[in-house]
Amino acid sequence: MAKVEQKQPIVAEISEAVKDAQSVVLVDYRGLTVEQDTALRKKLREAGVAYKVYKNTMMNFAFKGTDFEALAPYLNGPSAIAISTTDATAPARELVDFAKNAPNLEIKGGVVEGDAYDANGIMEIAKIPGREALISRLLGSMQSPITNLARVLNQIAEKNGEAPVEAAE
Repeated sequence: MAKVEQKQPIVAEISEAVKDAQSVVLVDYRGLTVEQDTALRKKLREAGVAYKVYKNTMMNFAFKGTDFEALAPYLNGPSAIAISTTDATAPARELVDFAKNAPNLEIKGGVVEGDAYDANGIMEIAKIPGREALISRLLGSMQSPITNLARVLNQIAEKNGEAPVEAAE
């Protein structure tokens, strides 16, 4: 079997993985111990992020004609790819967080929602909270004025000698 025929399934696998991706981050994993690599893979899996090591040439072929083609300059040296289809900031957030305790993990760059970023850009994106945290903040900020209004109405009712609003039926 020709080498090209052996490589086509791998390129197709990468293409399929990034097809619906909201974000892709490339890292250099050199220098990580087996324990660190295992811990990183577990942490990423728990966050819903796919993480795999591929040859740079295979990733380069898979990225051709997509938003991820901007990652081509970062495809040198050993590269691993972290892909998320659900949370655009999850790969950046988890990798940057892990790199704090594993300085050998080097962020190369990434694409988040179609925009390419270098390592510094990915570190800035990592500061954005996850989707669930943002939704809970939004709901909290929406609920706060309603709660405050209920308290004020209750205090006015108590001041006027009426029954509290919650007790009234």
